[in-house]
Amino acid sequence: MDVSNARGRAKLLPTSKKCTKTTLKLEEPLHEWRDVSGHNLLSLMYSDQKKWIFTFQHYVHLSRLKIQTSHPCNSNITVKMFERSVQNSRYCFVENARRQNFLEDPEYQTLLAWYDYTEKCLDTSLDLIVYLKTSPQVVWERVMRRGRAEESEVPLEYLQQVHDSYESWLNSEVGCEVLTIDADRPLDLVKEDLDRYTYKILGGNHTN
Repeated sequence: MDVSNARGRAKLLPTSKKCTKTTLKLEEPLHEWRDVSGHNLLSLMYSDQKKWIFTFQHYVHLSRLKIQTSHPCNSNITVKMFERSVQNSRYCFVENARRQNFLEDPEYQTLLAWYDYTEKCLDTSLDLIVYLKTSPQVVWERVMRRGRAEESEVPLEYLQQVHDSYESWLNSEVGCEVLTIDADRPLDLVKEDLDRYTYKILGGNHTN
């Protein structure tokens, strides 16, 4: 599920019995980002993106890469579902950081080289992106309600920039199907849509 901030992703993962038995659901590794040998990279990044975005995106890429390329230990698992992908980092957050001049060109080129090597040498392909499309204002309201300490001063302007990056990325050739769901609605209605699309998410056909 490739989505923007504070959209209740973990709560919205499809929960049908079939999905539970055959799907490995992996949440974003916030605990890793918050403790890199005692350093909270998430907090550092939000406190000064110009200074820390390069370091943060390096580590985010590593953590997402481990999730995306790991092999399930249970042979019954046929689908891996994760909140964001290495493609998301590359085409949304890294591109946004470049556009906002948070990355110097040598830093940007280094991150591209890291991603290009990954894409060439490892299988990071996606079968489906589930995009919970949410307006920046609604995202900001949910961020404030969530109350995560690192995000306490995230400006609406930043969320608008991230939203624009998602729109640019997902309206281009992304290499797989994109299932877009209106997530401005109450979360119980969004969850109903996700459950309705369970078979599609699991690689089958959509059923009404």
